[in-house]
Amino acid sequence: MSKITLYSLDKHLKYLLSSFLFVLGMGIFTGLIYINHTTGMDSKGTIERYNGSEAAEYEIPESFPKEFESMILTTHEHIISFSIISFLIGIIFIFNTIIKGRFKHFLILEPFASILITFGSMWLMRYYNDFFVYILIPSSTLMYCCWYIMIGISVYELLFKK
Repeated sequence: MSKITLYSLDKHLKYLLSSFLFVLGMGIFTGLIYINHTTGMDSKGTIERYNGSEAAEYEIPESFPKEFESMILTTHEHIISFSIISFLIGIIFIFNTIIKGRFKHFLILEPFASILITFGSMWLMRYYNDFFVYILIPSSTLMYCCWYIMIGISVYELLFKK
């Protein structure tokens, strides 16, 4: 049996997979725009988003701490959807011929670890200590980088490699 590779697939399947990866990448990018809008993509904004803003004794805070129900809902929805995203990108990326060995394994498996670390850090930041933002930000950044590396390499091989 011959080995399945992205560049050797039927052209219609190549177009389907590359279209899927492109649109999925745009959906992920839209999520990053939302994160930028709500947190400014920095530690202070992220802490304020989940823990609320500080206000003087008689002032109304700009933002309130996230409630437990909202935290549970966000965590539930994101862990499930991010796992599916990681699986779908990873299952396509497995068949690339450009990246091999340990780096390939790292790119495929790392997003799953980052999902747990990111959302665990979010909870610890909200209910234990603001310091966990410094684990949340790098873990989520690494996850997004892995996703985009896998998408980019897969699309390249699907459309341009002969």
